[in-house]
Amino acid sequence: MLHIQKFTFNPLEENTYVLFADNGDCCIIDPGCYFEEERKTLKEFIVSNNLNPVYLLNTHCHLDHVFGNKYVSETWELPLYMHEDEQVVLSVAPQTGLMYGLPFENYTGEKKFLEPGDIITIAGSELKVLFTPGHSPGSISFYNEEDGFVISGDALFAGSIGRTDLPGGDFATLEHAIKTQLYTLPDTVKVYPGHGGGTSIGFEKQHNPFVRAD
Repeated sequence: MLHIQKFTFNPLEENTYVLFADNGDCCIIDPGCYFEEERKTLKEFIVSNNLNPVYLLNTHCHLDHVFGNKYVSETWELPLYMHEDEQVVLSVAPQTGLMYGLPFENYTGEKKFLEPGDIITIAGSELKVLFTPGHSPGSISFYNEEDGFVISGDALFAGSIGRTDLPGGDFATLEHAIKTQLYTLPDTVKVYPGHGGGTSIGFEKQHNPFVRAD
């Protein structure tokens, strides 16, 4: 079983997730910790709960989701796992940060590329990689069937979807990904998005004003 801890970090109010097993192994998804106090908050949670980070994962690489990549990687000696199509997004993140008045040091370490259908195992619990592009070219989501949840990044929100007007975004692509990758999950699956509160697949299929189930 995986437990989920959410932190809302940085001025763009991004959701960072720590998924941890009973034995203490954990993964850190989309570390958006920008300020020193936010980095301290993340580390204190991990240390105080005797957790052992084994994966650093990005759903996608827009700046608000990668502010803390370098810190997490260096603190716990972890490579970055992401989709290969996000490399260009990651490379321009510091330039975008300057546009927002949020300069930061980018991650420059080892990258390991995830493909659709890959399985990430944390103490016997599995996260399946779902390909959910459209908000960005290589967006992925992480689905845990056993505990019935999906980390959707900025693909699907409660009552909304990720914006598609940024470079590499495309509404038709995102709509297709949501319908074929997310809306095909059981209705009871909980959705943990990259911003805002959680929701469920069933609720979004019926009520999301941007993408309804066919």
